Amino acid sequence: MNEVSGTHDVVVIGGGPAGLTAAIALAQTGANTALIARRAPYADNRTTALLGGSVDLLQALDVWRRCADKAAPLQAMRLVDDTGRLIRAPEVRFSSDEIGLDAFGYNIENRALIAALEQRAAELSDLTRFDDEADTVTPCDAIVAIGTAHGKSLSAHLVAGADGRQSLCREAAGIAVKRRDLNQCALTFNVSHLRPHRNISTEFHTPQGPCVFVPLPGNRCSVVWVAAPKEAERLIALSDDELSVAAERQSHSILGRVKVEPGRHLFPLAIEQPRQFAKARVALVGEAAHVVPPIGAQGLNMGLRDAADLADIV
Repeated sequence: MNEVSGTHDVVVIGGGPAGLTAAIALAQTGANTALIARRAPYADNRTTALLGGSVDLLQALDVWRRCADKAAPLQAMRLVDDTGRLIRAPEVRFSSDEIGLDAFGYNIENRALIAALEQRAAELSDLTRFDDEADTVTPCDAIVAIGTAHGKSLSAHLVAGADGRQSLCREAAGIAVKRRDLNQCALTFNVSHLRPHRNISTEFHTPQGPCVFVPLPGNRCSVVWVAAPKEAERLIALSDDELSVAAERQSHSILGRVKVEPGRHLFPLAIEQPRQFAKARVALVGEAAHVVPPIGAQGLNMGLRDAADLADIV
């Protein structure tokens, strides 16, 4: 039996950082907002380098103060040509104080960001949370009908599809996607190290792709290591001790002895772009709207900007 849950101004589908941010931002405008997303502990230790605009948004949403102490400021960026070529580019370093900023941004574990977003979302009277997942999304002339896995029926004047790369919302709206595989994979993991990082993010450009060490609080960094698929598979198959040695070697020991922390993830890199960002009362947010490589810290920052822009329009 279906449980009818009424019509909302906006229903947000997807409870990742972009979806939660969209739900909070929309609810703060006074829009009657629903969020359909399962409550579950964040499953991995990936991180995000939040740039200035994203931090400003999280401050405006009363989220940043809840997690700022778990983020590391990124005060300098260092680029190193590690291609091994006879003639290499000189090292380049950018400092945030050169442009009058305390930091370019802040690196934070996604689980800490999610916890802060969940805490803020729970406080908003205009936001109704359904601990569920969308099973059907049916755009109509005046509304969008949503059916959930637990048998609830909702409708909305607008749906914000923040449901990831395999977006049900995007498919329901009939929005086609253009995809380009990059023939590279990104291995992500976190490390502890003996020497301080001094809030400097260091990116080594290797023949197979970049490898970046991004500061976390304390003597810790998150690592994004881009390589050809075969090499990436070799790296993820290493033991913790072996990967620690490989990471220290790749970092040229600038951080001293490196120790890999539990948890690592490997994913193929691609660029995905929908033909439209909105259609049939469905607006796309986050990776439903754009997939880009992790180097450059654009992915989630673009998703948070989607959330802010949608709230401004509504």
